[in-house]
Amino acid sequence: MLVSSKELFHIADKNNFAIPATNFIDGLTAKVYTETAESLGLPLILAYAESHKDYLGLEEAAWLGKHYAEKTSVPIVLHLDHGSDPAFIKEAIRLGFTSVMIDGSSLPLEDNIQLTKTIVDYAHQYGVVVEGEIGHVGSNTVSYEGESDDQSQYTTLNEATVFSQSTGVDSLAISIGTAHGEYTGKPEINFERLNEINGALSVPLVLHGGSSTGDENLKRCAREGMRKINIFTDLIVAAHKEAQIKTPHYMALRDNLERGFKDVLTHYYQVFETQPIEMKG
Repeated sequence: MLVSSKELFHIADKNNFAIPATNFIDGLTAKVYTETAESLGLPLILAYAESHKDYLGLEEAAWLGKHYAEKTSVPIVLHLDHGSDPAFIKEAIRLGFTSVMIDGSSLPLEDNIQLTKTIVDYAHQYGVVVEGEIGHVGSNTVSYEGESDDQSQYTTLNEATVFSQSTGVDSLAISIGTAHGEYTGKPEINFERLNEINGALSVPLVLHGGSSTGDENLKRCAREGMRKINIFTDLIVAAHKEAQIKTPHYMALRDNLERGFKDVLTHYYQVFETQPIEMKG
């Protein structure tokens, strides 16, 4: 079922678990992610990134996301990930996305606040929730999310507080040591910063760059305040490895790809300790 993330994050916060966010780039990925969630009876953030618009157009992504979400009995959020163009975000809302992210994290704080508040005010008119980002989650050398090799800027408590209060965002992505893409080494997570921000803010927190961060790190992030964790890169890498297995025909190749996606998503559901959520009404 297609839902908003608002109630999901409230329940996740109450029970100290995270919900995985998986970026779909075609019909196969959307299908496998939602079918895996359905088979396990668990909620999912089905995300589509603005940076992937050249692979999959926004209108087609909206149709695919809604189609597969509505075929399931579990809560599925159709989320626009890393939106940067206000016109693109507004079109996503018109097409039926239930959650959007406005990423102004590379901007000066005041500009980020102004841009984010504009999107919040617009989205809330249509009952759509908004994720903002303060601090900047950069990327590693190998990234599948449309970013160059850039540096992370850690989130401070003061900036997070001012940003949250000034914009009215429904969830907040913060930077505590992860990065988009594949790691060359194991990241160092600033759990002290996570606990500091989580203890001071009531808004649900989001972690980008979860792939390759390490199971224990991610389990601890989920237990200590992260309510959504993005894991796109690990899914793509696993599917690629499965695809390298000798396959006699196209359908066998699809089977291998599906196996890679399903196995990694199932694994991260366990790491995040995600629990079933029964929607009221």
